[in-house]
Amino acid sequence: MRRVIAIAVAGTSLAGCSSFSLDAFRPAPPTVQVQLDSIPPGADALTSVGPGCKTPCSVALPAPDSGFTVSFTLNKFQPMTIPVQVIRGDSTDPASTTLDPNPVVAQLQPAGPPPKAARKKVLKPKKPKGTAAAPAGSPFPDPAPGSAPSR
Repeated sequence: MRRVIAIAVAGTSLAGCSSFSLDAFRPAPPTVQVQLDSIPPGADALTSVGPGCKTPCSVALPAPDSGFTVSFTLNKFQPMTIPVQVIRGDSTDPASTTLDPNPVVAQLQPAGPPPKAARKKVLKPKKPKGTAAAPAGSPFPDPAPGSAPSR
């Protein structure tokens, strides 16, 4: 009986080298909530640490070790990126981690007209240069020199 147990334990420990992990026993990393908003609403907000959403919204992030950014994009508006600082209070209490700013609000500016090079230029047909003779019976003299009627 002892041999069977010893073989079973040895087999489990050898087989477990590639698939067994103690990660299952580690607590989940603490999360922090960050509120994302934009003026006007409806922008796509994406954090540099992963999650994103359409504003106004709130996302749960694993408490980052350092600061991160939030990028906002919306059609017909200039994109904007806002840095967020992570402030850790008590290192033993993950709940004491705060974010500055929170809520993260982006006031998006309308996109200007496209640059001149990108705009399509409407070409008008050019009139041919030159002088045209006055129509017969016109009260105006012929502009060609020497052809004006004498009085």
